[in-house]
Amino acid sequence: MRRLSFLLPLLAALALPAVAGAEVLANKLFGAKTLPSRQSAMPVGTYARGCSAGAVALPETGPTWQAMRLSRQRNFGQPELVAFLQDLSRKAVSVGWKGLYIGDMSQPRGGPMTSGHASHQIGLDADVWMLPPKTLKLSRAQREKISSVSVRSADQKSVTKYWTESHRALLKAAASDGRVDRIFVAAAVKIEMCRTARASDKSWLQKIRPLYGHNTHFHVRLKCPPGARDCAPQKPTVSQLSKGGNGCDATLQWWVTDYLNPPEPNATAPKAKPAPKKRGARQFTMADLPDQCTSVLRSR
Repeated sequence: MRRLSFLLPLLAALALPAVAGAEVLANKLFGAKTLPSRQSAMPVGTYARGCSAGAVALPETGPTWQAMRLSRQRNFGQPELVAFLQDLSRKAVSVGWKGLYIGDMSQPRGGPMTSGHASHQIGLDADVWMLPPKTLKLSRAQREKISSVSVRSADQKSVTKYWTESHRALLKAAASDGRVDRIFVAAAVKIEMCRTARASDKSWLQKIRPLYGHNTHFHVRLKCPPGARDCAPQKPTVSQLSKGGNGCDATLQWWVTDYLNPPEPNATAPKAKPAPKKRGARQFTMADLPDQCTSVLRSR
């Protein structure tokens, strides 16, 4: 027994690395960070599997914008994103709005989030509310309570009374910016924009991409900045997705037909083997992210 008691502390010490090295979810680690890393700015990885080094905060309030839901600490991004949003907010004034309400961007160091988005991880994504601001003097408390408006009908097939020509002008201004890779909107919004499209609209309209949700905001995604060697561009490109056109094709109608009412499966067709279930961003551990994200997380 004396020999065994001598071994107990040693066995306990050997067990510690296993406990300390237990896989902690990456979203818990990144969600706990309240400040950006003290590193050079760099988006790392892909939009849905990465992190954000050297991010900066969008000021909570500016002359033509307010950052919303500040309690979430998601008003951070790469410098290019912050500059783009400030520029777009000024363009919003030119289409008749007071400015913009900016929703979720990224966490201080990017990475997977504890709730909500699968993407928004590398500091190049931002949600812009569809609600034209009535005031840019909301308090922090008011920004937690106010909600945007839905520009998509309940049946998801058309726009609502809240959709205006100024929304179209704002989306055109955003998509026409060379920094933008694509913009996600409700399918009904894309359909409405296609209804009034002209041939000359192709270059920017193909960037407007339909996606489920996105009825109360549009989601802007910037391209990897020049020289961002650790940033992975999204593929396929919008040009490939739209086959070189404006995206106003049969694939768009899928969102208001088969997507909403999937056809009955062929009873005589052989049953396909179920695909393995993919792990979502909230199940990622640090091992699922680029190696550089460890230094982003550990940086002062």
